[in-house]
Amino acid sequence: MTLSESAAGTARPRSDEDVRPWLRSVGLDGIVDMHVHFLPESVLRKVWAYFDRAEQNYGMAWPIHYRQSEQDRLETLRRIGVTRFAPLVYPHKPGMAEWLTTWAMEFAEREPDAVPTATFFPEPGAASYLDSALRAGARCVKAHVQVGGYDPRDPLLDAVWGALEDSGVPVVIHCGHGPLRGVHTGLDVFEQVLARHPRLTAVLAHAAMPEYEAAFDLVERYPRVYLDTTMVGVPFTESTTPLPPDWTNRLARWPERIVLGSDFPNIPYSYSAQLQVIAGWAEDDRLGEPFLRAVLHDTPRRLLRLSPRVPSSTS
Repeated sequence: MTLSESAAGTARPRSDEDVRPWLRSVGLDGIVDMHVHFLPESVLRKVWAYFDRAEQNYGMAWPIHYRQSEQDRLETLRRIGVTRFAPLVYPHKPGMAEWLTTWAMEFAEREPDAVPTATFFPEPGAASYLDSALRAGARCVKAHVQVGGYDPRDPLLDAVWGALEDSGVPVVIHCGHGPLRGVHTGLDVFEQVLARHPRLTAVLAHAAMPEYEAAFDLVERYPRVYLDTTMVGVPFTESTTPLPPDWTNRLARWPERIVLGSDFPNIPYSYSAQLQVIAGWAEDDRLGEPFLRAVLHDTPRRLLRLSPRVPSSTS
């Protein structure tokens, strides 16, 4: 096993097998991933079927890299070095969110690496079942405006956003236009939610791709807005949604507001590909290994309220 060397001499993981030794080299014993998907088998099959038709749906192929059984996917994450993760679920119609939340909470009970998560949909009872999940220990919530096709400003969600704001539990929200524009996607829409709930802990999935610059504007205006790295900067995405030229300048200004997200298992490339990109950002002298440790572990650990990291012998 060898780690690839960048022009600056910093090692990057070349493959999934490289990740663990690479983590040790930067003083980490593991990764905390805030954007992973585990779903009931019947739902997962439909999600994968959608990606199988990606050329029709997205205009490009999207082969699932980790098309494995649930147990094999769990073992893959552990082998890579993911020690804790948020298994995100999301509904696409009314009547799904409560039972998906129940499934996700039970999944976390039987899988110690998973943290309890929840979701919601604008429907009567949303505030009630979300409150029950928060009381039961949910540490992260998923909102998917594009797939759900709903308006996050819907009055049925006022109490939901208020409960999340008061609890400090982060919501990972897909509200950007990528990969497909939705009726209610766009940061101009979601900012109206933030204006009413300015203390909301919101993690913008995919860094709100393609609205990267507007996403950082929200980070600047709202103290609890974060960006996740899901699919950001990888070659698959750069071909259609390239990062702005001043990306690392923005990172250097807000390094503590970036968290790791991978979208495992529904990615068309290896897990290590995302880490290679993040390692490349860290080659900026203003970022370095402290940025890596924050993004890959410390910041998501804090948001998910997990036990502190025990430093490795190399830190």
